[in-house]
Amino acid sequence: MKTRVFVRRALLVVSMAGAFSSGALLAQDKPAAVTVTSLIPGVVQAGTKIELIKEGFTGTEGPVTLPDGSLIFTETQANRVIRIGLDGSTSVFVEGSNGANGLGFTPNGDLYAVQVLKPRVGIIFPSPKVKTLADNYEGKPFGRPNDLVVDQKGNVYFTDSGANPPAPGQAAPTTPPVETAKPAVYRISNKGELKRLAADIERPNGIQLSPDDKVLYVANTYGEYLLAYDIAADGSVGPRRNFAKLDGWKKTETGGSSGADGLAVDDEGRVYVASNTGIQVFSSKGEALGSIALPKQPQNLAFAGDDKKTLYVVGRGSAYRIAVLTPGVSSRAK
Repeated sequence: MKTRVFVRRALLVVSMAGAFSSGALLAQDKPAAVTVTSLIPGVVQAGTKIELIKEGFTGTEGPVTLPDGSLIFTETQANRVIRIGLDGSTSVFVEGSNGANGLGFTPNGDLYAVQVLKPRVGIIFPSPKVKTLADNYEGKPFGRPNDLVVDQKGNVYFTDSGANPPAPGQAAPTTPPVETAKPAVYRISNKGELKRLAADIERPNGIQLSPDDKVLYVANTYGEYLLAYDIAADGSVGPRRNFAKLDGWKKTETGGSSGADGLAVDDEGRVYVASNTGIQVFSSKGEALGSIALPKQPQNLAFAGDDKKTLYVVGRGSAYRIAVLTPGVSSRAK
């Protein structure tokens, strides 16, 4: 079993997670259903099973591993966080999450979440530490905080995608909408200082860091490319660059969409992108390596398991897991 630095730093989470996981299992756990993968060298063997853990969730986002190898993710519309045990069982980890979406752990075991019912970023677990870290930028409330990642020093990077556009045929609001901060990427330092890093992305969504915390990756749902920014020593970022071209970009009424959503990175720096075509995998240089097709379009993903060599994928009310060849980043939870 591969030792992980964050395991040693998160003993509080281990004990608390055990208390939650001993609760009642969620109803309607189903026998596993499977499909299989195609070969992606170094990533997944041909014919590897894609195991359906469970379906029927209302909103599936924000997966992140716990120190014992189990995984939690957000059931955003149900306003709670769900745990998937190593045996595939599911249980409630946090109830009343303020619509938590993306999740991440600080090195000391605090669970951070971007939250959408009352848009904010803050700690949601353990309960004695629950607090808001940021809910506005320069006096304008966030539109819809979407995803986050925490580096090895406890600095938090997150995206605000902006308020969701009205659904087709939806009636116009009867009152003028509140002016919100524009879609952007932000950083909250480990001292609590909020900075806007980038406001040049149409629909910033998933966010991730390279294994050495020196490159920030951002998924632009409306764009054709996965974006990257080099991170300076002071936490600022350099100019954006197109890191990798995404398959499956298609025209929409508002322009176009790649469906780019959640991101994961393995221990060798490969980047995994949830998109319209499934899970697209790129080398650390942005070279396309292959895709993993899924029964439903994925929304987010994370590595977990005893050795962090299981890729968990959530999306459209379902949760899956896939055995992979290379583990996730060993030095942090996500």
